[in-house]
Amino acid sequence: MNSEFIIAVHSLVLLAHREDGMASSEEIAANVCTHPARVRKVLGCLRKLGYVSTREGSGGGYRLTCNPTEVTLADVYRAMSAGSLMPNWCSGDPEMDCMVGSSMQDVMNSVFCGAEKQLEAYFSNITIGGMLSNIEQGQLDAAGGRAGPIII
Repeated sequence: MNSEFIIAVHSLVLLAHREDGMASSEEIAANVCTHPARVRKVLGCLRKLGYVSTREGSGGGYRLTCNPTEVTLADVYRAMSAGSLMPNWCSGDPEMDCMVGSSMQDVMNSVFCGAEKQLEAYFSNITIGGMLSNIEQGQLDAAGGRAGPIII
């Protein structure tokens, strides 16, 4: 999982929360706790996919252009992180003269592809709107900690 996915989800939930659906990259970055340049990079991708639009000038920023109850975490995952579960390196070598060593890369690829399908299936049941609803329902206890698991 990469940080771009987390930044994208957080940004979309924040924009869905805003009454006008709009915020500057500086406002989003402060809320996400990252640099505005990282936010602009992620939101640039979300803009190309039609989830947000931009308005330049004074009072400008990013505006939510999608329905948060229809956008799932699976949609965002596919846009920002698809394939990120697959490690950059895998043991073995298909040219080895050993059944285990020559097969391990294919077997591990199959394992990670299956895991990614399961992750996408789980994410397909969670919407940006659902995440916002959980936040708005105030599922925090008096001490500021989680009162219980977030209901999806």
